[in-house]
Amino acid sequence: MKQLIPNDWQAILEPVFASPEYAQLHQFLRQEYQNQTIYPDMYHIFQAFDWTPFADTKVVILGQDPYHEPGQAHGLSFSVRPGIAIPPSLRNIYQELATDVGARPVQHGYLKAWADQGVLLLNSVLTVRAHQAYSHRGRGWEMLTDQAIKALSQRGGVVFILWGAAARAKRELIDETRNTVLTSAHPSPLSAYRGFFGSQPFSKTNAALQRYGEQPIDWQLPSAPVPPLADKKPQDPAN
Repeated sequence: MKQLIPNDWQAILEPVFASPEYAQLHQFLRQEYQNQTIYPDMYHIFQAFDWTPFADTKVVILGQDPYHEPGQAHGLSFSVRPGIAIPPSLRNIYQELATDVGARPVQHGYLKAWADQGVLLLNSVLTVRAHQAYSHRGRGWEMLTDQAIKALSQRGGVVFILWGAAARAKRELIDETRNTVLTSAHPSPLSAYRGFFGSQPFSKTNAALQRYGEQPIDWQLPSAPVPPLADKKPQDPAN
């Protein structure tokens, strides 16, 4: 089996990568990338795992699937590349961030600074067709991301932030005697006023991390996005 993720996540997810179901997903992805416009590009499907190793993960912010408009998705839930307009859901996240912990607003949506501190920005489905939200649902990604959630839950001491119904459905995978689960409505404009605003997920996360003896997250993003030292390309899972 080729190394798809260059850190300790590879061993955690190896049983999935070696399964017949993943082989079917792999074949599906080959066809999709050949015949459709798919996001993110195939070299960044596993970017969240690449930037936030298993041993370093303290927080999981779980999304549904990648952004499906051009230039947005780069493998992290809710994050967009530098130079891309901030999507509405992320603007609402920033609004709650300012209210909750006083973070200064920034003019970009690049969340790598969180990933570098141990925040796994994970989607439950890792690819999507252009302009077709949730179009790769049920194709096999859920098996892999569920494995990641269960492995972190078993390790313990992790804060899981579940926004919206799709994320909250993963709650049953988490041992809440060993971890902290924070839930609310999704930050999208359609639902943010139904319980997302005022939910204080960032301060509650840091309080939980302190109880676990972990360093709190500095939620303040840099005023200008800091790109990786090199845009390295991990193994392409669709080839």
